[in-house]
Amino acid sequence: MLSNSLIELDRAHLVHPVASYRGHEQAGVRVLKSAKGATVTDASGHQMIDGFAGLWCVNAGYGHDSIVEAAARQMRELPYATGYFSLGSEPAIRLAAELADRAPGDLNHVYFTLGGSDAVDSTVRFIRYYYHALGKPTKDQFISLEQGYHGSSTVGAGLTALPVFHAGFGMPLDWQHKIPTHYAYRNPVGTDPQAIIAASVAALRAKVEELGAERVAAFYAEPIQGSGGVLVPPTGWMKAMRDLCSELDILFVADEVITGFGRTGPLFACSEDGIVPDLMTTAKGLTSGYVPMGAVFMSEKVYGTIADGAGASAIGHGYTYSAHPVSAAVGLEVLRLYENGLLENGVKAGARLMAGLRNLRSHPLVGDVRGRGMLAAVELVVDKERKTPLPAAAEPARRIFDRAWNNGLVIRAFGNGVLGYAPPLCCTDGEIDAIIERTRRTLDQTLEDPDVRAVLA
Repeated sequence: MLSNSLIELDRAHLVHPVASYRGHEQAGVRVLKSAKGATVTDASGHQMIDGFAGLWCVNAGYGHDSIVEAAARQMRELPYATGYFSLGSEPAIRLAAELADRAPGDLNHVYFTLGGSDAVDSTVRFIRYYYHALGKPTKDQFISLEQGYHGSSTVGAGLTALPVFHAGFGMPLDWQHKIPTHYAYRNPVGTDPQAIIAASVAALRAKVEELGAERVAAFYAEPIQGSGGVLVPPTGWMKAMRDLCSELDILFVADEVITGFGRTGPLFACSEDGIVPDLMTTAKGLTSGYVPMGAVFMSEKVYGTIADGAGASAIGHGYTYSAHPVSAAVGLEVLRLYENGLLENGVKAGARLMAGLRNLRSHPLVGDVRGRGMLAAVELVVDKERKTPLPAAAEPARRIFDRAWNNGLVIRAFGNGVLGYAPPLCCTDGEIDAIIERTRRTLDQTLEDPDVRAVLA
């Protein structure tokens, strides 16, 4: 009864993100009731392994009492403190210091946000201010990658390059530009890593020349493109693009909202890529999704230029909840958990996940398996030679998500037939094996779809 009344209340009042409103009203909400470790339970008692860690964010897993205690302790002592008027709180100061200590290179300055979207927005404002401080206000053009995702705020949605975030919104803005992605499985230059890197370097160089080097401010890239379908660049790609940005005198922004905090193995994927960006955005795993928080990391060059440019004047960028003490207290405890076994377990579990998914390559529907650590994808096709995607009639996003759910697994089912994985770092060997087994069962069921069989090679 409770469940039915909740479904009706949701239908009548709660607006869901990135949903067909009418489609959602018709289908009704699935209410999640509880969670522990890597397992979530819905209101009917159905248990599932959360193979997507909420929205790539519950990296530490559910139900850590120490995180709850850290939040409760901070709420009792000081539930809110503004960062305005040169005020602050101990957890926020300590978290900024701990993060700066662990971040690549000289990313020593941290501005806290509520999540990834406003972290990206903040970088745009900081970059604009940086060039004004340098006396180069015409450097105001921004470049990102096709199939990239940089949030769905008014500005970030334009840097994002996924059609659903543009259609009906008047996006992208005229100062936001794209170059082709490195997507190895479907790259026009083929699958050779060096050819893909060379093509991306040439594309960025050409775009900067087209716009004018004196106009281009920054280039944005995810170490792995998450919402674009978990697209993993060849080893050395990030470094080549970072080096080119230095050569062209444009800022390089690494968007680690998804990849940060153990998702690919280390605390930050940039350290694995051997680069130090000018700015870096994080969120999601920063608090393991327990409370909202994001962060912008600034290099000494960027921070110093902005600070010197402003002099005695205030820099007019701020959020009410920036450096929220409760979120910061959670962030400190989550960081402690990562470094007391979770990162190590994530590396082990990630190797097992990748090995298990690669064993699915022989399945008639599997065209590509890709990933790094606990971030992976399986791309489904009906013709392996031609790489023909599943037909739209098969409704791959809805049907595959529903099947996996019924099989006791939560995954991301993209509309083009890509299955996304981002399990919590706490997963046991048994849970990783169950993710693989339940995926196989879901693929076998999809193979029996009349829409799929009709076009199978």
